[in-house]
Amino acid sequence: MATSTASPPRPASIGQSSLGSSPVTLAATVAKVQARLLPFLLLMYVLAFLDRANIGFAKKAFQLDTGIGDAAFALGAGIFFIGYALFEVPSNLIMHRVGARIWMCRIMVTWGVISAGMAFAHDETTFYGLRFLLGVAEAGFFPGVILYMTYWFPSQARARVMGMFYFGAPIAFILGSPLSGLLLDLHGAGGLLGWQWMFLVEGLLASAVGVWAYWYLNNRPTDATWLSTEEKSVLAAAVDAEEAHKHAHGPKSVLAALANPRLLYLCAIYFLIQMSVYGVVFYLPTQVAGLLGKKVGFEVGLVTAIPWICALAAAYLIPRHSDRTGERRVLAALTLSAAGLGIAVSAGAGSPLLALLALCVAAAGFIAVQPLFWTFPTGYLGGVAAAGGIAMVNSLGALGGFVAPNVKTWAEGFFASTAAGLYLLAATTLLGALLILGLKALGLVETQRSDGLAPGVGLPQHQS
Repeated sequence: MATSTASPPRPASIGQSSLGSSPVTLAATVAKVQARLLPFLLLMYVLAFLDRANIGFAKKAFQLDTGIGDAAFALGAGIFFIGYALFEVPSNLIMHRVGARIWMCRIMVTWGVISAGMAFAHDETTFYGLRFLLGVAEAGFFPGVILYMTYWFPSQARARVMGMFYFGAPIAFILGSPLSGLLLDLHGAGGLLGWQWMFLVEGLLASAVGVWAYWYLNNRPTDATWLSTEEKSVLAAAVDAEEAHKHAHGPKSVLAALANPRLLYLCAIYFLIQMSVYGVVFYLPTQVAGLLGKKVGFEVGLVTAIPWICALAAAYLIPRHSDRTGERRVLAALTLSAAGLGIAVSAGAGSPLLALLALCVAAAGFIAVQPLFWTFPTGYLGGVAAAGGIAMVNSLGALGGFVAPNVKTWAEGFFASTAAGLYLLAATTLLGALLILGLKALGLVETQRSDGLAPGVGLPQHQS
């Protein structure tokens, strides 16, 4: 019986490539890279998130000791994102040019020193200045890591790998919440206040890991002495084929990427996601303390870790499901919707237990949606356009971290209700979910690819 030799192409998976590599070799190579790089990148992200958000743990004690009011605190907490947003694109372009070893070291050392300097913020002016400089110093870290992953991981593994990278935020709170609470309880030791100990210890930890990064990271797979020649070849072939596809269909220069309407639409979505993240993160310890009727310390730190344990599970399961099925858009919209509903219920819950459960849903939703979101811009942008475009998405999105605490404070004052701010953040989160559904109209949707690459985010068929 004759068989046809013109069988239709099948979508590739993580263990399959049209580039001549065996399924085992490509899968094993990706697993080897993941085992080498991901734990270290995760450690970096834990420290980044902790140094960015630990101001929430210091809030009450810091304000009591310095006399800084609620409005000034909200401005200082958010002004970090102004410096962050202004320097994101140039920082990522520099990393694209000089490599991750040098630039990640520079970022972590400087942000650690500045974060430690927060121990000496005794008035509003110093508080504002240090928070702004912290944003400038950390600018480029997160989009730099996202860009770095595109050098090492083919698209079919990227949601799963990014989901594991996003463990950093929950881990920062699971481990960092008790640590921050414990350091706050050192009040008076060595003549320092508790919040001073917290800023000093956590900031200097980041600087130490930054020095380590210079010796640990490799810029590209071709630089990795821990990969064999065959492994380098297989990985480079898979990543280079994907890059060629993106160059053929997406913007090719930084300016073209920054002016791209699809990219601006993605910026708007990420802005709304970040509003939900930081509208909750900056106030979660205080909110939990209110639910428990206790001051922020070790006990509150332990309870605050519970929503992040749920987020950890969601960041593991949801991106893996997405990679396995190729579904991105609808799954991301549902995940973000769950976060919005969780924020709303936490504001109006009649019992502390229900409020805590709602916060668990909120944290799980807004953490797990982010690795799904990043498959859209990384599946569309390549080369230097990716360096600039990914940074722009993150920088404009990060402004949500500036807007969220200030909008929350405004809503609470305007409506004379402590719940009004959370209801407003819940509404903006649901709006973000609707915009994700709208990605289909832009062509940025999941497809089963027939070009030998991964099932994942499809590219627009016409260059913009």
